[in-house]
Amino acid sequence: MAALPFPYYDGYEAEQYAFYRIPKLMLEDERFRGVSTDALLLYGLLLDRMTLSRKNGWMDENGHLFIYYTADEIMAKLHCRSEKAAKLMAELDCKKGIGLIERVSHGQGKPTMIYVKKFSGLPPPER
Repeated sequence: MAALPFPYYDGYEAEQYAFYRIPKLMLEDERFRGVSTDALLLYGLLLDRMTLSRKNGWMDENGHLFIYYTADEIMAKLHCRSEKAAKLMAELDCKKGIGLIERVSHGQGKPTMIYVKKFSGLPPPER
């Protein structure tokens, strides 16, 4: 594939874009070693959605923020199929994966609430 003639950034142009954040700790801490980069990217998208939840006041009776993020949204953002979207969510989930999210279903036809958990809430690894 031939390189495309992308222009250079000049001055403050680099600051004009919004970015998704993937916590550095998740790329460096051994406890996250088995999590795929696609799942880490999805976690960054879910963290970003937390801002909207806070603005909308989406908190449960315990004061915990939750989000709604559908499989269709995942497929659109990550350009993947439903199987991969489901696999990535399972990789992050507390039932089958590392435990960075917890999904609470409210029945057929209702959206699933997703609790995004703090990635830095673990005690330091034993040495």
